[in-house]
Amino acid sequence: MIRILLVEDDAAIVSTLCEFLENEGFSISAAETESKALALLEQPFDLALLDISLKTGSGFGVCRAAKAKQVPVIFLTASGDENSVVKGLDMGADDYITKPFRPRELISRIKSVLRRSGAEPVLSLQGGVTVDPDRGTVMKNGEEIKLSALEYRLLLVFLNNRGRLLTRNKLLEDIWDVAGDFVNDNTLTVYIKRLREKLGDEGQEPQLIKTVRGLGYRMD
Repeated sequence: MIRILLVEDDAAIVSTLCEFLENEGFSISAAETESKALALLEQPFDLALLDISLKTGSGFGVCRAAKAKQVPVIFLTASGDENSVVKGLDMGADDYITKPFRPRELISRIKSVLRRSGAEPVLSLQGGVTVDPDRGTVMKNGEEIKLSALEYRLLLVFLNNRGRLLTRNKLLEDIWDVAGDFVNDNTLTVYIKRLREKLGDEGQEPQLIKTVRGLGYRMD
């Protein structure tokens, strides 16, 4: 499991981000001060999310310590704080995101940084299926499964929302922009059927991509 250090002194933001990131499958440790964050960094982490301005201390000091341990850093910055952004990047920060931000955008940034750092794990599914997001490959019992670009994108949407109900409209929204192909409700049905077949998830009761009658789909 990916371990993230969150350094933020706004309790409401901490609560919201911890709940969201934990639901996405990350393990979160939070600190509201520089000193507490430095103490937590004695433990191993895969990534640090750092607010620059803290009531006690600064995110810059945590950034130095994190980079010394080769922990990737994403800064959470206030809108228009360009000087702080430049300073953070000069210190070796891997990315930054400006508040307020959309949670899905943050997830995208996190995964991008993890891919670059080589920390994004190979994901294991039922039936001997594994997905390597870094290489963009899908394997079943050691054999590569050839997916089209849209099938692979659809699989990633399910993986990024494991345990959540996805309506057909939500799936169409998430794959439309990236695919660049015409995708409608009927086409989505065809792609889900093809993806299930390639993953060996056919039958009356599929186990990987489950149908929630009248509502949508879910991957647990």
